[in-house]
Amino acid sequence: MVKTTYHSPCGNIYLGAVAEGLCFAKWSPLDFGEEGFNEVLAKAVCELDEYFAGRRREFDVTLCYVRGTDFQKRVWDLLKTIKYGKTISYMEEARKYGNVKAVRAVANANRCNPLSIFIPCHRVIGSDGSLTGYAGGIEKKRFLLNMESNII
Repeated sequence: MVKTTYHSPCGNIYLGAVAEGLCFAKWSPLDFGEEGFNEVLAKAVCELDEYFAGRRREFDVTLCYVRGTDFQKRVWDLLKTIKYGKTISYMEEARKYGNVKAVRAVANANRCNPLSIFIPCHRVIGSDGSLTGYAGGIEKKRFLLNMESNII
């Protein structure tokens, strides 16, 4: 795996990729892989530039899950269906998953999301509209949601 650091307007995003796709987009440094660049990282960086410039609402870079349970992967795939500028609650997400009793498990799967922004877990909020839980921190979540709402 090769990795690089993307300097976003709300903080560094640490990207990791293999030839098959982007594996990681995290808010904390990756402690594995070699510094470098490949076609996947080049595409991811270009798409992030477009996203932060307000010119991209959906990502096309191929994603590659190298970790995660089948349950987590299903939840992450569900997160990709949340449209740019929209939010849903954790309860709505569990309902879309097909089991409202799994709300805590769904929230935990969101917490384990290895591809922040590309899999938009920042678009999931509390049932009362509050900004809760985000690996990058609430300020980054607020920044991303405001940006997507064109409120910056």
